[in-house]
Amino acid sequence: MMSAVRPGLQLPALLAALAIGLAGCTTIREGRGGPGQRLDPWESWNRKVFNFNEDLDNALLKPVAVAYTEILPEGVRRGVSNFFSNFSDGWSAVNNMLQGKFELGFEDVTRVMANTLFGLGGVFDVASEMGIDHKYEDFGQTLGHYGVGAGAYVVLPILGPSTVRDTAALPLDRLASPPAFVDSTGWSIGLGVLQLVSTRASLLGATRVIDEIALDKYTFIRDAYLQRRRSLIFDGDLPETPAAPDDAASAAAGAAGGTVAPPPQATPASAPAGAASAPR
Repeated sequence: MMSAVRPGLQLPALLAALAIGLAGCTTIREGRGGPGQRLDPWESWNRKVFNFNEDLDNALLKPVAVAYTEILPEGVRRGVSNFFSNFSDGWSAVNNMLQGKFELGFEDVTRVMANTLFGLGGVFDVASEMGIDHKYEDFGQTLGHYGVGAGAYVVLPILGPSTVRDTAALPLDRLASPPAFVDSTGWSIGLGVLQLVSTRASLLGATRVIDEIALDKYTFIRDAYLQRRRSLIFDGDLPETPAAPDDAASAAAGAAGGTVAPPPQATPASAPAGAASAPR
């Protein structure tokens, strides 16, 4: 089972992984290699948890999600998704403000107010119709904005792909989800399950594509998740990462033989501080 990132039930860290995978990610790699391998020191354990999640998904979550899409009309499903997204927009406003992105933060506030007041509590996304786009930020991104490194890649039971930093941010993200706003344990569990099923249902098509094209599903999801999270931290404006020593040596050898040009030397002005460190 795969997963992405939203406050509360983050089974869909999957969403982040799939977003880049289906938007032309670096693509499918053979074997167990891949650019994310150096950030995966616990790969043996992570694969065990990944396999557990896959088994749980195939046995329970996916069948329930399929039934959910077959029973409920698309308009109802969209309303449920919009309702949970409205809470995400509120938390996004807080994180945009914390990162100093005040304009985006005010846009998120406007989204929440418009959808809550005119969209029946967020069931209808009237803000998007008004041209106010959704720009999601979570607390893991806020930590990354202030230089907290991603840390090791980790696969969480049920919740799926994450990193040490994003896992540390989960408790605060969880407080911004609908289940945290109700006192009744029954209602809290019910809302959590509904959010989980709604998210899983929205990913049925994407997971089917990944099942068909990924030679190593674990590696594909890991690399896609890490790349997507890094892109989100830098708002898509990724710093240039110097070549690894082995790559630099190969390039220099090729240049000496006249086959390739040597890589440009980074200067303090052109290379941001910490660009050589592990992805944020």
